Amino acid sequence: MARTSAVMAEFGRFYEQQYAVALFNSVRYEIEGGGNTQTQLLHRKEPLKNKSIFSGGLFQYLEESKKWRSRFLYVGDSYNISLYESKAVRVINCAGYRALTSMEEYLGLLNNSLGDTKAKSASAPFLKCPTQFPIILWHPYARHHYFCVMTEKEQKKWHAVFQDCVRHSNNGLSEECKVATPAFTDALRLYRQAKGHYGTWDMMCGNQAQILANLVMETLHPELKNLIVPRLKGKLQQRQKDWMLISDAVYRQVLSQTKTQHEALAQVCEMERPRLDSALRTDMDQIITSKEHVSGKIRALVSPRIEQLVRSKVQPYIHSILEALMEPTSRGFSEVRDILFRELVEVSKNTMNDSSKEKLGEHMDKISMLAFHPVKMQNCYEKMEALNLEGLQQRCDVSSPSVFIQRAQILMRQQMDNAVHTFEQLVHQSLDGHSGEDLCKTIQRCQDRVLKKYDYDSSTVRKKFFREALLQIIIPYMLKQLSTSCSPDLPKFKELIFEDFSRFILVESIFEEAVLQSVSKDIMMAVKEAAVQRRHNLYRDSMVLTNSDPNLHLLGEDTIDWAGQFGGVKGETQGGEVTNRKRKQIVSMIQLDGVPLPYESCQEVPGPGSPESVTEIRDLINPVLEVVEKDSSQLTNRMLPLEEDSHPPPVSVCYGGWKHHYSFAARAKD
Repeated sequence: MARTSAVMAEFGRFYEQQYAVALFNSVRYEIEGGGNTQTQLLHRKEPLKNKSIFSGGLFQYLEESKKWRSRFLYVGDSYNISLYESKAVRVINCAGYRALTSMEEYLGLLNNSLGDTKAKSASAPFLKCPTQFPIILWHPYARHHYFCVMTEKEQKKWHAVFQDCVRHSNNGLSEECKVATPAFTDALRLYRQAKGHYGTWDMMCGNQAQILANLVMETLHPELKNLIVPRLKGKLQQRQKDWMLISDAVYRQVLSQTKTQHEALAQVCEMERPRLDSALRTDMDQIITSKEHVSGKIRALVSPRIEQLVRSKVQPYIHSILEALMEPTSRGFSEVRDILFRELVEVSKNTMNDSSKEKLGEHMDKISMLAFHPVKMQNCYEKMEALNLEGLQQRCDVSSPSVFIQRAQILMRQQMDNAVHTFEQLVHQSLDGHSGEDLCKTIQRCQDRVLKKYDYDSSTVRKKFFREALLQIIIPYMLKQLSTSCSPDLPKFKELIFEDFSRFILVESIFEEAVLQSVSKDIMMAVKEAAVQRRHNLYRDSMVLTNSDPNLHLLGEDTIDWAGQFGGVKGETQGGEVTNRKRKQIVSMIQLDGVPLPYESCQEVPGPGSPESVTEIRDLINPVLEVVEKDSSQLTNRMLPLEEDSHPPPVSVCYGGWKHHYSFAARAKD
């Protein structure tokens, strides 16, 4: 499409500029050295290796046949949803989706997306759910997916799993890419600012291609709707279906184009990187000196205007915004601690009853994936859902709090996994030479030590989150307010930059840094004041450092195979390596009164590549509840055979980068 090419061309100009700037910042950071935020808990490498999240049978509505069919769903370590059909595996990437459990909520979103003034909220839907427990994946542009289950307990579990898939898929930019990721997010921010959009953006979801597709659809979708929807014929339900098919087809075409064009753009920049890197390392001192000279000139001009804005329209609101952020965030982290405490106490109690290493290995293997259990973590996540930034949405151009909610939820999961991993390492280190009674005492000491470390790390992580969130809210607002008075004066400062350095020094970036530094002090003071007052169980940095434990980081980072070492579970040898034939599943099957549901197939899933994969998956599908087909709205149990070479496909995992959502947030000192 011409629209996609035009957007990508304009975005590409911003990206090439920001790539050089990001490379300069990365090389300078490497030369000068920099430290990370002080944390005390250990971080695990590849926590989901050889694990699956959830699998089981539910019913899916097929638009082609207009019938509900039983389907087997598998959620692997990539958090993509794999649906097993007759001859293929359909994979759903959940970036940008919302998981709904109410048909009324779905119809409201559907009618709003159609924009039809004749649409009535009470109108009959184009599909009827055969049970009272639907689960719908809704996307503003892409195809919707309809599922249902038989019980409320099943619905809650599947909904928690789907929400985790959405949360993980939305977080799709790698923080390991120290140049490409900040270059991409800065280019995206500058592109949207050029269009008058300064605040947060809900559709910054997924990988680079998906985000760019959303960027194109942001303007293309409403234009197509205004052009096509008035020409659609038929009843409301038929128009809704036709418009969704059109929207999905356009989105898939745009996504294909953005993927191809972004890969080409990234390849061009990577090919240029060695030359830029060499120039930077040769002239770094001169570039820094030149930048500081230009920065001084720009600050002398804009500082009075910035300070006036900070005093009159920013400082009076910092504490109220911070309080709105602290309440639900701290409740969520407190819930994480409560769940962690209960699970650790359970391990300690079970060890008192049976102190054998085999039984301990069984309990430790169960707790090791606690952070990635979406059902157990759901209460923590729900605490954050209460975040209310009403009043800021218009004033500071905050479209919705979802950006902050999902980031806090991801941090909760990381902190839970760090705490569990640290507990595992401490227990594993202490196992040799302990009797049963000594082992119980050792586990209790490890428990107390980890909980104390969690309290300090929770405070450190939350304070960093509060600072970054305040920057995400305030900086775009300030840039928008200052754009008319300051932006026209910036081009004249380009004359002060040597031509050889002009790719690494941008006057617009220097101006943003001046804005950032002007408000950073007030933000840090507000967070520090909250810590001094011990509000929401925050600690002062000095207290955290005083109680730090440097020896803790001498422990390992790899995941411990408790079942293999102590539980008597032996792996199979493949290519000289010992592997488990089955992938350990994190979320267990659904039970009522201790008895598995006859139609629920949430069991361990064979790992990819095992010869029995298809056979065992077929066996898992068979118990799905039989329902006699009466009409198009009824469930059917007509299972289609899987191909013999079908198995859960390996899918690459991308992890997201909140601190690069707007990368000026990463420039603030921790």
